[in-house]
Amino acid sequence: MSRLLTGLFAAASFLTASTAVFAAAQAPAPAPSASDRITNPVAEFAGIDKITGRIITFDVYIDETVQFGALQVTPRVCYSRPDTEQPKTDSFVEVDEITLDRKIRRIFTGWMFAESPGLNAVEHAVYDVWLKGCKQKSDVPPPTAAKAEVGKPAAPAPKPKATATQPAGTAPAETAPDATDDEPASTN
Repeated sequence: MSRLLTGLFAAASFLTASTAVFAAAQAPAPAPSASDRITNPVAEFAGIDKITGRIITFDVYIDETVQFGALQVTPRVCYSRPDTEQPKTDSFVEVDEITLDRKIRRIFTGWMFAESPGLNAVEHAVYDVWLKGCKQKSDVPPPTAAKAEVGKPAAPAPKPKATATQPAGTAPAETAPDATDDEPASTN
């Protein structure tokens, strides 16, 4: 009888151990951590003008608003995965429409997925917009560089030529323009 109990005990131990191994093998793989995704400063969109049939690709920096036709597109984040992993590119986007009476109306707020462009593309009566991808760099200058160029002071105007015969304290006399000026000379 003791051999029978020893055999049952061994079988029960083996069954318990094999069940634990089987359960560990069936456990889902750990979910990728948030550090696996890459935060990108540029979202790349494509848009179609249904009237002309033209498809345009354009880059938009995060938190910058770009107008495409009557739509204003503003990406808030743009995530992608490393090249070694399966592609998964998504962006949280806000799209506003400028109506004919010049009011701005929000028509889309949500996630767009580059791998499934038809899933959450913006479908407008005239314009459609969808996410193509996320980028680290763009040929378009960043908004801070564009603002720096706009705010840059213009080059100082050239100083008027002083004449040697002008007495001190008097205003300079008006002279005829030089032949080298940009204006064409009159032939009267």
